[in-house]
Amino acid sequence: MKGRRLWFVGIGGAGLSAYAQLARALGAEVGGWDRAHTPYLAPLAGVPIEISPEPVVPEGWEAVVSTAYPGVAGLSRTAFLAELTAGRRAIAVAGTHGKGTTAAMIAFVLRETGRDPAWLIGAPVPQLGSNAGFGEGLLVVEADESDRTAFALRPEIGVVTNIELDHHTEFASAAELEAAFAAWVATLPQAVVDAPPYEGELRLPGEHNRRNAGAALAALELAGVPRAEAESALGRFAGTGRRFEVHERPGLTLVDDYAHHPTEIEAAIAAARERYPGRRVLVLFQPHLYSRTRHLAAEIGAALAAADDVTVTDIYPAREQPLPGVTGKLVVDALSDLGVLAGWTPTVEQGAARVARRARPGDVVLVLGAGDVDRAVGILSE
Repeated sequence: MKGRRLWFVGIGGAGLSAYAQLARALGAEVGGWDRAHTPYLAPLAGVPIEISPEPVVPEGWEAVVSTAYPGVAGLSRTAFLAELTAGRRAIAVAGTHGKGTTAAMIAFVLRETGRDPAWLIGAPVPQLGSNAGFGEGLLVVEADESDRTAFALRPEIGVVTNIELDHHTEFASAAELEAAFAAWVATLPQAVVDAPPYEGELRLPGEHNRRNAGAALAALELAGVPRAEAESALGRFAGTGRRFEVHERPGLTLVDDYAHHPTEIEAAIAAARERYPGRRVLVLFQPHLYSRTRHLAAEIGAALAAADDVTVTDIYPAREQPLPGVTGKLVVDALSDLGVLAGWTPTVEQGAARVARRARPGDVVLVLGAGDVDRAVGILSE
C-alpha cells in the first residue's frame, strides 16, 4: 500500500471507512468523499475529506468506489477488499444474517486471547474501539454477498452464517444465491457451514446470537484457539453497534437494531421478549430498499405482527431509485391483512412522535431498520 494515494468514494460508510483505516495503517495516503459527516469518520481524523452533494475525485488520486455510486470510475470495493486480504491469513465471515456480529465475536476473542488480530467489520464494535483494527495476526473480514464481494475473497477460513435471499436485484432466486455460496466454499481451505448454536452463557439475547456464537467458536477452533479459552472470552462480548443496542431511559427501554429483513425482524422481537419478559414491545420500523419492500412486504408484515404496537415509516432508498406504487405503506397494508392496525408515519420524526404518544412506563421500544431510523433513538430520548 505504501506510495499509493487512495481516494474513497463513500468514505463515511461502514465498509469503506474500515478499508480506509487499514489502508492508512499499511502506509497508503488516504482521502475521500461523502455526502455527509458520519460517526465512521471519527477514526480518520486528519484525513482530507470532501463533503458535497455529488461525488468528487481529485486529480492524482486512485479512486476506490462504494457500491452506492456505480457511476463513478475507479476500483470497486470488491477488488480492493480482495487486495487487502491477499497475502495474509484471513477469516472471512459471510451469510445473509449475523455476519457482522459473528466477525466481531471472532475478532474480540482473538484480541482478548492475545492473538493480535486485524479486522474489517461493517459496524462499530465498542469493545474493539472501531470497525477496523490493524494487528499482525489473523485478519477478520465481514464479507458481503449483496454485490458478490464475499465470493471474490480467498481466505484461509470462510464462515457462512446462513443463506436467505435478501438482495433481489443481484440474485434472481434463492437457488442462484445458494449456488454462489456453494461455489465459494468449494474454493476455501477450511469452512464453517451450519455450525450448531452455542449453548453457553452470552451477554446477547436471542437464538440468532447463539447461532452466531456457534459459528464464531467453530471458526476460532479452526484457527487454533482452544474451545475453553474461546468460550471464556466470548462470554464477555457485549455486541456491535445497532445490533440490539440498549439505551435505558426513565420509564422506557430503547433498543436500536439494524434488522431490516423479515428473519432479522422476527429475531429482534423474539430477543426483546426473551430479555424483557412480560413487557410490552413497541416497534418503529423503517423499510430499506424499494426492491426488498416490493418482494417481501407480506413477510415483513408477518414478522412485525409479533410486536404489541407497530409504527412504519417510508422506505429508506439507499442506492435505489423509487418504484411506482412501492412505499412503506405496503408493509402497513400487509399488517392490516393480518388484522393488525399499524401506524403509517412517512417520516422518522413522525414515527418517533407516534411511538412517544403510545408508549407507557416500562415499555420496550425497538427501533428497527438499516437506514437512518436510528435518529429516532435521540428523538425519543429528548
